[in-house]
Order: sequence, then C-alpha cells, then structure tokens
Amino acid sequence: MAPHYDRPPISRVYENLPGYSVDLFVGGREGASDVPLLRKNGISTVLNCAVNLDFNYVATPDEVSHDSRVGYGPAPIRYYKLGIVDGPGNPDTMMLAGYYQLRGALDQVLPEKASYPFRERGNLLVNCRAGRSRSVILAALFLHLHIPREFPTLLSAIDHVRTQRALRPDEWHETPKPMLIAAAERTVGWVHRLEDLREAAE
Repeated sequence: MAPHYDRPPISRVYENLPGYSVDLFVGGREGASDVPLLRKNGISTVLNCAVNLDFNYVATPDEVSHDSRVGYGPAPIRYYKLGIVDGPGNPDTMMLAGYYQLRGALDQVLPEKASYPFRERGNLLVNCRAGRSRSVILAALFLHLHIPREFPTLLSAIDHVRTQRALRPDEWHETPKPMLIAAAERTVGWVHRLEDLREAAE
C-alpha cells in the first residue's frame, strides 16, 4: 500500500484544451463538493466517475410532491455521473462510456430555454473519491486521444496528469490502478475502431 500525501483538492491538469478553450481539472471528493472553490476556478462542469460517491448540487429544489424522497431541480454546476469501480470489475464499455461522456460534456451546447437556466461554458473537473486513480486515468485517456501529437502514448498522458496532480513516484503503482490502465489501453483501441467505422460511413 502506497503512502497517501496531502495535495490540493483540485488540480489543473491541462490549460486551454484545443478546440474547447477551457481548462481540465482533476480532483477528489473534497474539491468536487466545494462549490465556491469550483466557481473560483471557473469550473462549471463536473464529471464524477466514482461509482461509490454522489453529490447534490441543487441549491433550491423545485417544488416536489409530498411523497418524494429526494429533491430535484437545476443546479449551478452541470453534473455528469459515471460509475467506474476503483479496481477490477469494470466492463470495457464503462471506460469507453467515460471517454465519450467526457467528450460529450465538452461538446454539448445547452438550448436557450427557461428549463436550462445555467448555460455557462466554463472549465471541467473530473473527480473520483481521492482524485488519484479513476479520475486520473479518465483525464489521461481523454488527453491522449484528443491531443495525440502532445501525448503520443497513453503512458505519456498518465505521467503528465500524475505530475500535474502532484502524485509522487512511490504511489504511481496504484495511481491509477493497473487494471484501469489496462482498461484504458483497450479503450484506445475501441475508439480508433469506432472512429474508423464512422469515417467509412461518411
């Protein structure tokens, strides 16, 4: 078991993503739950990839029926949820879904309707419980596939995120977990095959 070090609740791992002009952050539960911190860093979108962690960003729930068990309504943070297990047990489709959900969150444009009151397009945070494994691999996977000239291999992207997240070399053997790295490597192959099929269909 690697030692756990203190590190910032969130870390900017890439500034000014090509094609999006937003910054990509990685963090843990403390950072993802700190709305003033998110706003201070211009973060308007959160992708939570931890299956064992949930957030409720709704400050003022809509009126709900008397027998409702949970409140709901729009929130000042655009919140996306993915369920990756921090270890074995993930089907390949889960990591593949994570890549496309992250890309989709960046590509998505909300309509100008009253039911979409928060349309701000700001920076994006990928989080898991500690911001050391699941969020690191998902951010690295995206950087490798989105900016292959800068990150020609998945490992080069992982090392970059590790460094920006202040993960120390003696914890790299589990940040991210080896089975998550393997899943991401397989996802790279799936994405390339899907993109080839899309181009052939066009």
